[in-house]
Amino acid sequence: MNAFAGMEELLQDFLMESTDLLSDVDNKLVELEKRPDDKALLNDIFRGFHTIKGGAGFLNVGPMVNLCHRTENLFDKLRNGEMQISAGVMDVILDATGIVRDMFGTMGQGLMPGDADAKVLAALDAALAGEQLPDPHDVPAAAPTIAESPPASDQTAPADAGPDWNKLYQAVSSGTDTSPAANIVSTVIEGASMPTPTSPTPAAATEPAVAKAASSKPAPAPSKSSGGSSNSSGPQENTIRIDTVRLDMVLNLSGEIGLTKNRLTTLRTEILQGNRDGNTLRSLDEAISQLDLLVGDLQNAVMKTRMQPIGRLFQKYPRLARDLARQLGKEVELVLSGEETELDKTMIEDLNDPLVHLVRNAVDHGIELPEERIAAGKKPQSVVQLTAEQVGDHIMIEITDDGKGMNADALRRKAVEKGLIDQESANSLDEKQCLQLIFLPGFSTKDQISSVSGRGVGMDVVRTNIQKLNGRIDISSVPNEGTRITISLPLTLAILPVLVVRSCNQPFAVPLAMVREIITIDPNAIQEVSGKPTIVVRDEILPLKTLAGLLGWEPTQKPYFGVLMQSAEKSFILAIDSFVGRDDVVIKPLQNIRPKGVAGATLSGDGSVVLVLDMEDLLTSGEANNTIVKTSDLITT
Repeated sequence: MNAFAGMEELLQDFLMESTDLLSDVDNKLVELEKRPDDKALLNDIFRGFHTIKGGAGFLNVGPMVNLCHRTENLFDKLRNGEMQISAGVMDVILDATGIVRDMFGTMGQGLMPGDADAKVLAALDAALAGEQLPDPHDVPAAAPTIAESPPASDQTAPADAGPDWNKLYQAVSSGTDTSPAANIVSTVIEGASMPTPTSPTPAAATEPAVAKAASSKPAPAPSKSSGGSSNSSGPQENTIRIDTVRLDMVLNLSGEIGLTKNRLTTLRTEILQGNRDGNTLRSLDEAISQLDLLVGDLQNAVMKTRMQPIGRLFQKYPRLARDLARQLGKEVELVLSGEETELDKTMIEDLNDPLVHLVRNAVDHGIELPEERIAAGKKPQSVVQLTAEQVGDHIMIEITDDGKGMNADALRRKAVEKGLIDQESANSLDEKQCLQLIFLPGFSTKDQISSVSGRGVGMDVVRTNIQKLNGRIDISSVPNEGTRITISLPLTLAILPVLVVRSCNQPFAVPLAMVREIITIDPNAIQEVSGKPTIVVRDEILPLKTLAGLLGWEPTQKPYFGVLMQSAEKSFILAIDSFVGRDDVVIKPLQNIRPKGVAGATLSGDGSVVLVLDMEDLLTSGEANNTIVKTSDLITT
């Protein structure tokens, strides 16, 4: 039964506004801990909490009103100078905001939240009574727990890989033409529909694997009062706030397009009546050009309605970093910049889990304990920076810390010890490739599993989720100086920049974000390394893979062009017959079928079907099938 029947709209407005308000309160509380004498900041926090209490009272949510009122009284004493801010008082306040956030989740399900945790209420009363609350730094740290809950994003089921290419084409092929081109086109025509544009979700390149625990001893259940420290994303919001100026722009452009449509209809009538003089054709050309310009402007305006400032996501992390640092006995300041940078709303939601992992890893793995930093000649308080900026048609997000950094040789040894790579492969890795080893499933630099880390799952999930967003993630690190992790993402998933290539007389589209350059393949430059064809490009030995070979097709001709591609930590050359050019496409999902290596389909300018390839999935399935391309297949005799 809905406890808020008849007040659904008021409830949704309250939850939307109060959730943002509570996140702002959390961030200001973290700032207040650094500037305890800032009365203006304390007054802002008081007003925010008072607004939440007022909304809860209007909805008759008694438990929330009771909790907020006690916390308000604590704020009132602090701003009147009747008591001083201490670590213990701040922890109690943050516990209270965490419970309020949990209550929001309960109310979002249409249920009335229960009373707040009695321990938190007792701690608030004790603080109001002037009792000394314990400082967490004075309490001995608990022994690390063994069990760790899997990340929320790790529970996402991988997309159905579907049948292999050849069986799929044989099953749907009809008629006498059994060429790969005819089969794949028939597959798309029979199995695909063209619904409204949706965000593409190409299959992940690798399934996350969880390392076996050293012990099966269960860990205590996590406290619900940890506030924003949970990395579970929960249900995604299905509403969005849009500036009315942007909606007015969409409306104006729609009106202009309507006028241009009327003009084209008139010109069409004149031409059908036989009026094909120069003025009529010139007017037709001008109207089509005007329509092309207006449609482009409308497309951009509609895309902007989906854009949201990334600060709505960033504001969750200062509290997360603060709580984790206090748990680990570290001093960490999280510095945010570029919060006004805009990104597609769906991408912001999908970025939450990766960024949670990266912030937690920076605090847990990257940052040293205060005494270790002092011994290394550093300040006891470390700085973790989270920045975002738009560079061209991409968003760059960076997480930087001034911690102990990573040693490439140590990572290489660790990967060999855990059996993730063999010694021969390890010896061939350069420093950049060694840093990428942290993304392998099961890799962890920690010997002891704790409630925070040690299972080697988090970074694998990060890379998988970033790849699903058609993004890239890079690492640079200097021992004893710090680590920088850079994420590059397209502005939106609704439109994907691609390079259209041809193989076996069939066009395919590959994500442009993976393309570094296009080269011509000189047969004399192909060399065999360990029995596989390679080409040296600017002193870099790159494996050569044919698109036909990855698809499992027989090549119809010797490939002449090569696309130098970057896939995760791997660089390779994709041999193709020819290329058509760059294009911006809207991906349409294939209904009921999911061929390996296919993210979806799109239509070219001439109306033909073009498959959009998921290169990560295609490479994984090709290697799993031990696809081997002979050098003789690439060299023209």
